[in-house]
Amino acid sequence: MDSLDDFMQTRPPTANRPLLGLTVLVVEDSRFASEAMRLLCLRSGARIRRADSLFSAQRHLAVYRPSVVIVDIGLPDGSGVDLIRDLTQARPRVDVVLGTSGDPDGEVQALKAGADGFLDKPISSIGFFQSKVLEHLPSDRQPKGLRVLSDETVIPDEVALRDDLAAAAVALEDPTDARTLRYLTQFLGGIARSAGDTNLEAEAKTLATLQTNGNAVHGQVARIAQMVHDRIARTAAL
Repeated sequence: MDSLDDFMQTRPPTANRPLLGLTVLVVEDSRFASEAMRLLCLRSGARIRRADSLFSAQRHLAVYRPSVVIVDIGLPDGSGVDLIRDLTQARPRVDVVLGTSGDPDGEVQALKAGADGFLDKPISSIGFFQSKVLEHLPSDRQPKGLRVLSDETVIPDEVALRDDLAAAAVALEDPTDARTLRYLTQFLGGIARSAGDTNLEAEAKTLATLQTNGNAVHGQVARIAQMVHDRIARTAAL
């Protein structure tokens, strides 16, 4: 930590930067969703660290203890539910543990595992984000006095979305492993929802249904792969 960073993290929270002094670990596999979180933390005064898997999260947690951990339910090497359960049962406990997902069942899973709250994707409202974190912070970590609820929103860089789509395109070239395909389906549905891409989100839901029912998926996988390549081509100039 450099001297400026150290100075910012020891300042008390303010009405405009109510999360000053907090370190937020975001466990999120999507670069696009992570970029939204980075902007939300930046506008709120918090310092952010990112892990893109359970393994990476455990490496972070072995080195330092964050004030807040935000855990995506679907991760490439397992379920975020397990990490939420570990964090909320540990002593000493992290001040705030929040789950996040674009899956309709994500909130129930996160809260059942012990999460303090839940952030439904996509997350763009600065005021909502701040309120969800502050709601569960100890009183001595709260900003003093009145706080104006911000109505600002954040817009992640589409370069991060392109990176997510490119990673998905590579994985779709060999969708033979059922577990990997289930994860990829969830991943694509999440980034589609975060990006407001209703067509891709609908096709990901169709693929999920085919998998659940044990039906053939090859045609649907090929359809989604083409959609992903089309979207990468649209952002090629970025």
